[in-house]
Amino acid sequence: MSKSNIVLIGMPGSGKSTLGVLLAKSLGLHFVDTDLIISRKADATLQNILDSDGLDRFLDLEEEVGAELKCEKTVVATGGSMVLSDKAMKNLASQGRVVYINVPLDEIKSRVTNIKTRGIAFRKGETLDDVYRERKFLYEKYADITVDFNDRGVEAAVERIIDKLKL
Repeated sequence: MSKSNIVLIGMPGSGKSTLGVLLAKSLGLHFVDTDLIISRKADATLQNILDSDGLDRFLDLEEEVGAELKCEKTVVATGGSMVLSDKAMKNLASQGRVVYINVPLDEIKSRVTNIKTRGIAFRKGETLDDVYRERKFLYEKYADITVDFNDRGVEAAVERIIDKLKL
């Protein structure tokens, strides 16, 4: 299998799905969102999985999807917690370049207003600050490329990703 994919990682609300669709269109690639695969696999929304089956089951499903995914010439938008699974990240990284969409915590907080219903994997009592602190080094660890997403807009971010990938 070639490394023809682009794998987007980053915090919930960082824009991975939005950027992924536009990036795929710009480059003529397929697009897949691992959150949608998890939902289809469980026949439930991410929030319903978390509410009824718990965090551990959700993370198991996410790892399964990330570890088993096989595709080529695809932009893959991962869930924000995919980086918690080394097994999943190794599989995804073996098929493509991993791009960390780095968004400042304050911006994430302003974007993620539906934290109780969005299907974000975090433990009881944890805040977005806690999740950010826990995951930031994992995003940096797995990233081949880091793209800082600022307020210049989605199209500018897509251009920066393409520039950094040097396609």
